[in-house]
Amino acid sequence: MIRIMHTTFITKTFLLGAILELALADIYLHVPRGSNNRLNERQAERKNANRLFDSQNNNRGGYNVGDNGTEAAATENEQYRMKYFQSDVNGQSILTVEWTNQHGCGGNEDTNPQKQNCILVLQYACQTDISSPQADTFRNGISTTTQTYKKAQTVNETLTAKNQRKTESVDQTEGLHESWDWYNKCYMRERNQGLFTADQKLNTNNGFGYSSAVYTRQNPNGNQFGYECPEERDYFPYWHPAPWKDIAVLAENSSMCGYYTSRSFNAQPYGECIETKGWSRWRTQEDCQNNGGRWVTLYTYLEKAPQYRIKADCERASNGAVQYIWGVPYDTSDFSQEECLVKLKAPDCLEAPWSRSNHLGNGVDGQALTYNWVLPYFPSAETKRCVFRIRYNISTDDYDPYNTDYRQNDAMMTRSPVRQNPYVTVGNGKSPLRLALNTAQYGRVFQDRSHVFLLKARPQNLQGARIYNLNVRGKRGNIVQVFPAVEYDFAPTHLEIKDGDLVHIQWTGSNTHNNGNPAGDGQAGDAGEGTSGTDRNNMVEILDLNENFPVPFEKSTMWERTQVMWAYHGVINIQPKDLAVDLATAGYYRCFRKAECQGAVQNFAVGEVTALQSQLNNAPASYEGMVLRFRSGTYHFMCTRNNNFSNRSQKGTIVVK
Repeated sequence: MIRIMHTTFITKTFLLGAILELALADIYLHVPRGSNNRLNERQAERKNANRLFDSQNNNRGGYNVGDNGTEAAATENEQYRMKYFQSDVNGQSILTVEWTNQHGCGGNEDTNPQKQNCILVLQYACQTDISSPQADTFRNGISTTTQTYKKAQTVNETLTAKNQRKTESVDQTEGLHESWDWYNKCYMRERNQGLFTADQKLNTNNGFGYSSAVYTRQNPNGNQFGYECPEERDYFPYWHPAPWKDIAVLAENSSMCGYYTSRSFNAQPYGECIETKGWSRWRTQEDCQNNGGRWVTLYTYLEKAPQYRIKADCERASNGAVQYIWGVPYDTSDFSQEECLVKLKAPDCLEAPWSRSNHLGNGVDGQALTYNWVLPYFPSAETKRCVFRIRYNISTDDYDPYNTDYRQNDAMMTRSPVRQNPYVTVGNGKSPLRLALNTAQYGRVFQDRSHVFLLKARPQNLQGARIYNLNVRGKRGNIVQVFPAVEYDFAPTHLEIKDGDLVHIQWTGSNTHNNGNPAGDGQAGDAGEGTSGTDRNNMVEILDLNENFPVPFEKSTMWERTQVMWAYHGVINIQPKDLAVDLATAGYYRCFRKAECQGAVQNFAVGEVTALQSQLNNAPASYEGMVLRFRSGTYHFMCTRNNNFSNRSQKGTIVVK
């Protein structure tokens, strides 16, 4: 199925905007770890493809949620959330996002031509982290069950009745990326009738007599995927307020960038019909006002700035680092109340990186497909709970992507340019051949999302520095057992920085990557070292990438004069030997000798706790890590446990110029 982010469509009165559409392909996020709707399954296939979002991907893809310790998490507090430091006014924090897409992307007619068009959209959503989760708090959950949705009984329901439906629907044990209210608005709002649906017959809401925004050409039956809105998922830029913040659009060609960036919700507000019951059927301003609703212009934002209570003070506070705007936030419960909001920047826009069709692998010169995300700066310095989202949108040129709309739908008694499984003839016209063409999949969006992670404000001694995040990708098993996920490696594998830049080394792993049956169209199993099903990682120095034996500490160069700027245990005055043993044991040992350690870390010195198992079995699956400043030089490193013949080469390099 194909969807084209740039296709135009006609509404009843005017040209509204672009369609994000996509064809047969999958996308898998590797850094940050993409869930593909997995949670903690010990089997190779995910249990519930409808858990949080509509990925359209193979059931085998994705990585389990990380665990804090040596056992599978029984509660969400026992899960590990990756923790990245935010950017600040003068210093960027850079996370290298990595993914694989199956059916190719990038290229142009002159160089590396492709069989299809492709666009990638990178987004995130954040909310202030709280210790006592509420109904709408982002969470991974501990159950693979989809959140329920209790439907309205009448279009004239009261606000009290709507809130009661919400209370009866939302479950704290189940994962949540979008709010119940967001899905409820989508379910009750009329779909955009100007969209091209080919010969698909879209259902209508039972009992209401109209087709809503949960029904699209890709989702004609209105299936529920978490609390995701199918219409918003399938189209970009979307024409209503939405909870996702745009990071970047990797476009089919750079000439489209002005279009995408100007219509992003980051850059311009969108209107919504407001009624006292908390939702509205009406999609356009005209229909809204003709039926007693109130049309309100709504704004997205990075975060709110409640310290500024009047418009003049809000706008006056803008400076070179932060721009404030005054408006009604998109997620408010009081649509008559304007507030001071931190404005989002327009999304970055680049040409999509080239990748080979039907490959699901690396791009040019064998390098991984990546985008360097400069993490946002939140002026409040509050910790944020976030989710990352990537959408992969591909289309062919079998119909005009810019000028095909509702007028070509069969329901309008016209001829669609594409039809379901059509027959063609060859020779004398008496030899029909059937094409495998599914119009629900001719124009298609694929998607992956991360597990929940945290963005934290920097401590004082990290202010102003550029921070690079060095993580681990992959999961337990050989390439056949983990595919379409990947085997272990450091990410990025080659990190080149400047003197004075900082590196945050951190990783997460699961204790349930057994990849057992049902295994789908691959092999079951979890080939590797140590306890079955467990991810473990560490970091030791090697002389060069051809080496498979670590350097004895006495001959190491990586840790000597390396400055610890921040550490998960709070002690930064660490000797080189203590730093080396901490990373080599994934934090199991925090120092070499108790007498030379400081504070509470003394209790985790070598000899003070049960001996570390040689394959890291009793080390934690995840490691919050350290922020380090390396001196100039080139440093190579490896993981001792996973650097075997089955998992090949888990090695990396840091170059400091």
